Amino acid sequence: MRLGVLDIGSNTVHLLVADAHPGGRPLASTSHRSVLRLMRYVTPDGAISQEGIAALVDAVTQARAVAEREKVDEFLATATSAVREATNGAEVIGRIEEALGQQLQVLGGVSEARFTFLAVRRWFGWSAGQILLFDIGGGSLEIAAGADELPDEAASVPLGAGRMTIAYLPDDPPGEEAVDRLRAHARQTLKPLTKTFGALPRPDHTVGSSKTIRSLAKLVGYPLPGWSGSERMMLPRAALGSWIPRLARIPASARQELPGITADRTFQIVAGAVVLHEAMRAMDVEELEVSPWALREGVLLRYIESMAWG
Repeated sequence: MRLGVLDIGSNTVHLLVADAHPGGRPLASTSHRSVLRLMRYVTPDGAISQEGIAALVDAVTQARAVAEREKVDEFLATATSAVREATNGAEVIGRIEEALGQQLQVLGGVSEARFTFLAVRRWFGWSAGQILLFDIGGGSLEIAAGADELPDEAASVPLGAGRMTIAYLPDDPPGEEAVDRLRAHARQTLKPLTKTFGALPRPDHTVGSSKTIRSLAKLVGYPLPGWSGSERMMLPRAALGSWIPRLARIPASARQELPGITADRTFQIVAGAVVLHEAMRAMDVEELEVSPWALREGVLLRYIESMAWG
């Protein structure tokens, strides 16, 4: 059957259409993205402004039209941190559901981490052993770890790249002092998690997912030969750390000329780099590998699995 997964995130509204059957690998056929940078529409009282709601509804309407054109059999719609944390969340969800013509599943931070961990485990397989996962969205950072398909520990903290850009790096370019303030905040926020995750076995494989991490890997990382002609991407912490001062001195308009930095990520890539560097430092990680699969694939895989058992 043809499935559509709509991920309403803090930075983008992203539709993935894939052909799937129980026991088989989902094969993506169409991808449609609308860049919103939703955190800029959040008012001081934590609500999403009417302008932001209108932008959301427009993006969701476009995604629904693509899904209908692609003749999707099942349409799975999820929303993450920006929607779930909005003080006017009930209104926002109601407007989105009206545009969708169906219910919206609003994922909690830990659920988001668990779905993403499932996708990463399926991509790397059982031979990857104990996995430690980082996923940086626009509104939150998810961390999960474990040796099975579901993590032994999963956490979500409000260290998303878009959120941190608005709160700590509003100037363009931000400069080193602002970066230092963000670094201190990230370090303090991550401190309680070091004990929780430090009690688990050392990871055999550390993985990063999300567009922010993929962009940073293209900028500072290096490729390795993969399986069946595919390419793996590695991201060393030392190389990431050496790039942060340079990124902080470059205006956003110039950053998109760098390898891997797209126009929709150029404003928040500095914050994403700082948060990832601090997360890797806190968990004593020297290097991670980028996962091509993330939240959308996790939602898709869980649905396929329910089909198989049904």
